[in-house]
Amino acid sequence: MKYKINIHSCNLIMVNKQALFLVLLIAVFCISCKQGSTLITPIALEQLTVDAKENPSAIESEQPLFSWIVNAQGYNKSQSAYHILVASSEEILNEDGADLWNLDKVNSEQSTFVKYQGKAIEAMKNYYWKVKIWDENNVASNWSEVQTFQTGLMTSENWGNSKWITLNKDTRTSEHRFRDYKIGRMEKPEPVDGFAASYFRNEVAIDKTIKNAQAYICGLGYYELYLNGEKVGDHVLDPAPSNYDKQAYYVNYDITEQLKAGKNAFGIILGNGFYGQNISWNRDPESNKKGVSYGPPTVKLLVKLQYNDGTEADFYTDETWKEATGPIVFNNIYGGDTYDARFELGDWNTVGYNDAKWENAKETLPKLKKISAQQIPPIKKLKEFEPQKVFKGADGEWVVDFGQNIAGWVKLNVKEKEGQLVEVITTEALLTNGKDIFQGSTGGGANGMPQIYKYICKGDDVESWEPKFSYHGFRYAKIKGISSKPDANMIKAVLVATDIKETGSFSSSDELLNKMHNISKWTIVDNLHGIPEDCPHREKCGWLGDAHAFCEYALYNYDMYDFYKKYMEDIRTQMRPTKGHNNPEINFQVPTMIAPGKRTSTYAKIDWGVATMYLPWYNYKFYGDDAIVKEFYPEMKGLTDFYLNFKGDNGIMQDGMGDWCPPLWDRRSNPSAMECDPIISANAYFYDVLGIMERFAKMNNDPVYEAQMKQEKEALLEAFNKEFLVEIPNTEHKWYQSQTATVQALQFNMVPEAEVENVVNGLAHDILEVKGGHHSTGIHGNRYIYTVLSKYGKADLAYQILTTPDFPSQTYVMNSGFTTWPERQFVWEEMEGPTNSLNHPMHSGFAAYFYESLGGVKSSIDNPGFKVFTVNPEYPREVTHTNVTIPTPYGDITNKWNTKDNVLSMNLEVPFNTKAKVMVTTSEFESLQINGLSVEDFKKQNTIEITEGAVIIGSGNYKIEYSKTSI
Repeated sequence: MKYKINIHSCNLIMVNKQALFLVLLIAVFCISCKQGSTLITPIALEQLTVDAKENPSAIESEQPLFSWIVNAQGYNKSQSAYHILVASSEEILNEDGADLWNLDKVNSEQSTFVKYQGKAIEAMKNYYWKVKIWDENNVASNWSEVQTFQTGLMTSENWGNSKWITLNKDTRTSEHRFRDYKIGRMEKPEPVDGFAASYFRNEVAIDKTIKNAQAYICGLGYYELYLNGEKVGDHVLDPAPSNYDKQAYYVNYDITEQLKAGKNAFGIILGNGFYGQNISWNRDPESNKKGVSYGPPTVKLLVKLQYNDGTEADFYTDETWKEATGPIVFNNIYGGDTYDARFELGDWNTVGYNDAKWENAKETLPKLKKISAQQIPPIKKLKEFEPQKVFKGADGEWVVDFGQNIAGWVKLNVKEKEGQLVEVITTEALLTNGKDIFQGSTGGGANGMPQIYKYICKGDDVESWEPKFSYHGFRYAKIKGISSKPDANMIKAVLVATDIKETGSFSSSDELLNKMHNISKWTIVDNLHGIPEDCPHREKCGWLGDAHAFCEYALYNYDMYDFYKKYMEDIRTQMRPTKGHNNPEINFQVPTMIAPGKRTSTYAKIDWGVATMYLPWYNYKFYGDDAIVKEFYPEMKGLTDFYLNFKGDNGIMQDGMGDWCPPLWDRRSNPSAMECDPIISANAYFYDVLGIMERFAKMNNDPVYEAQMKQEKEALLEAFNKEFLVEIPNTEHKWYQSQTATVQALQFNMVPEAEVENVVNGLAHDILEVKGGHHSTGIHGNRYIYTVLSKYGKADLAYQILTTPDFPSQTYVMNSGFTTWPERQFVWEEMEGPTNSLNHPMHSGFAAYFYESLGGVKSSIDNPGFKVFTVNPEYPREVTHTNVTIPTPYGDITNKWNTKDNVLSMNLEVPFNTKAKVMVTTSEFESLQINGLSVEDFKKQNTIEITEGAVIIGSGNYKIEYSKTSI
C-alpha cells in the first residue's frame, strides 16, 4: 500500500482502496475528537493526597482519606473503578506484596476521601501507596507515582520521657522591660512586664550514623527551635492558638540533614503568644474573671533518632536543660516585642557555649487534656513591603507608608549609639488631613496597649532585627530614635499569616470589581493566624459571626479544608454548660461568642453560634467530605436544641445579636442605624440551619431528629412570615421590614411563592426610592444582597449599589483609600481619622458574589464537592466578560465568558469525574449551541442529559453559547 498526503495543498493521491479507507478513518477520528468523542485517551493521575495533603507528615488519623485528581482528554470522562495499594515499604508496593491494604479492583466512581480500611496504622511510621483507576469504558490507567505519608505521635504515651519545661527564674534587668497599660477609667497608665521570654539549651552527642531524625515540639506559647545555631524550619508564631487547657498542637520537623556527627546543640526561645498573654483583656467584664492567661509559657520537645544499625534513641526536654532570659525583654501579642540588644547571649544555641551561669530549667505540669499534630498550614513570613512614601509627621518624627494594610511586623537595619531606643509605632491610618499617623484602634483602647515595637541598640555597626512573638495590623509606621531618613535599607514591613494556598481566581472587565476582589482577599489573608480573626490588632479574636460571614468566599479562593476543621475543634472545646432559656433546669453545651481562648464575651447568640453548623456545612458543600459533619454532629445537635429553647409563644426564637455594622451604626451613639431587628435576622439564619440539620440528621442515620428538624423548620417558616412579612405603605410591595431580613428571606427560600415578585420589588423600592440607590445592610445582609438581586433579575441594581461612588458603598470605601475593608461604615472625610478597625474580614463575605453570580458556579447540594455543579452567570450590562477558576477535589473548574449583542459565550472546563448543570430558560435553550453545534446535533455524538431548565454535560472543555433572556 502506498499513499501520499500533501498537507499544504490538501491534495490526496490515491493508490488503492485500502489507502482511501485509512485516510477516511483518520478524518473521522479527527472530527470525532473535535466534537467530543469518547475514544480511548491517556489517563493521568495527578495531585494524590492523604487527608487532603500531598505526602503529609505527622498525620494522626487511624483511617486516612485518599484522594486523587485525574486528567483525561475527551468528553464525559469518569471513573468506574479504583485499586489502592498501601505498604510498609516501597519495595513491596505491588499487587502481590502490599502488606497493609490491597482491596483489588473496587467498582466505584469515588475518587475523593476514600477511607483506609487496611491493617492498623501505627505511630511514627512511613507508609507508601499508589492507585490506579478504570474509566467509564473500563480502560485502566497506569499505576500512579509512589506516594508517602508519615504518622505522628498519635498518643500521649509516645512522648516518652519528654517533660514540660518552663522558666525557673525571671532575671530581666533592662529598664525597657516595662510597657504602659491603660484602659477605660484608669486615670494613668501602669507599668506591666508580663511573663519573660525564655531561652533554653542543651547538647547531645551523636556517635552513630543517623538514618532518620524527627523532632516533635509543642509550645504552650510561641516557640522557635534551633539546632547548631540555625533555626529549624521556616514557621513563625508557632503553634496555632487553641483552648490550651483542652487541646494543644505540636509540630513535626525532619532534622535528619541538620544533625551532624559528634555534639549537637539544641536551643528553644519561648514567648507568651496567647497562652501567656496576661495583660490585655485581663479585666474584660465579659471574659474569664480569673484572667485570660493560661499561665507561664512552657514547652516540650522530643527528638526520635534512628540509626543505620537499627538502634534508636530519644533526646528530650527535662530539668537538665539550661535556661536564661535574654534580649527579648518584653513580648505581648497585642503590645509588641521589646528587644534590648545589650543583653544578647552570643552563640547560645551552638556547641561549646559556656552556659555555666545559666540555671536549670523547671519541669512543670500544665493543665492540658490533649496534644495533637498541627494539620493546618503554619504561619510564615509571606511577603516584604518597601516604603512607598516617607514624610515627617507633625511632631517632626519620620512616618513611613508601606502602601498596603497588612498583618505582620517591621524589619529593621539601624546604626545608632549604644543604648539608643528605636521605637516603631504601627498604625492603620493617617489623620484625615494626612499630616501624621492616626492610632485609632491600634492605639490601645480596649486592649490597653498601643502597637509599638522597641529596639535598644548595642552600638555595633549596623544592627538587624525583627520581632518573634507578636504581630500587628498596620500600613504606616512612625519611627523614633533614628538619626537619618528611613528608606528600604532601614525598614521593611513583613506580611505574616497562615500560609494557606490560594487556589481560586476571579477577574472581570470591570476594574472596580477586580479591586474589590483584591481588597476582599487581603482582608482575609491579614486575618488568618491559626484561627479566623476579626481583626489583626485590637482583638485578634475568633468571633463566630465573623467566621461564618466570610467562609464561603474564603473557600472559593483558598484551600481551607484543614483550617475550618481545626476551627471547629476550637468551637467544640470552647463549649461550656449553659442553662436553657425556657428550661433553665436543663444545661446545654454552648460555645461563647469567641473561640478559642479565655476572652469569651457571652454565650453565642443565634446569629453568631450558627457558625457551629455553617462551617461544617460549607466545608461539606465545597469538598464533599462528610467526616466533619459526622465528627461534630453531637455538638451541632445539642446547640440546635439550645436555640430551640428560646422559642416564644409566637413560634419565634427570642434571641439574636444583630446585623453587625450597617452604615452609620454605633451601638452607643447610633443604635437605630441597625434597621434589622436582631430577632428577625437571627431567625432567618436559624431557619436555614434547621434545614441543614435536617440533612445532617439524615447523613448520621438519625431519622427521629430528621423528622423533628423538618417539623421545626416548617413551623418557623409559618411563624416567620406571619410575624415579619408586611406591606410597604403606599405601594403594592412587601418586605420583611429591612433590607437585610428581606435579602435573607429570599436567599433562604422563605418567601411564599406567590409573594416573591412583590418582595423583590419591595427590596428594590427601599434601595432606590428610600435609600437613594444604596444598601443599608450590615454583615448578615451584605453577604447575600448582590447575589440575591442578581438571582431575581436585578443584576444591574446590584452593580449600581456596589459601584456608586458616594456613601455608603464598597466603592466609596475604596475611594477613601482603604486597602482592606473597615469594620464600620462611616463618612470618613468628616472624621479626624478613621476610627475602629480598618481590617475586618466579616465584610469580605459579599465577594462570594463574584464566583456564584458573575462566575455563575455553585456546587450541587445533593452532589457536594462540585461532583455536580450548576453554571448560570448572572451579571449586569456593565460587565462584558468574567474569568473564574474554582478549585475542587476533582480539579479546577474554569468558566471564561464574554457577552456581545446579548449572546453569552462561555468557555467552560468541567473536571474529570464531574458533571456541569448548565442552567437555561426555555428561550435560552432554543438558541443554545455547544462547541458550535445545536443541542440536537451535539447530542448525536455525545452523552448529555436534558432536563427542565438545564443541560447536564460531563467532563471536557466546552464552548457554550446562547442568547441571554435578560441582562
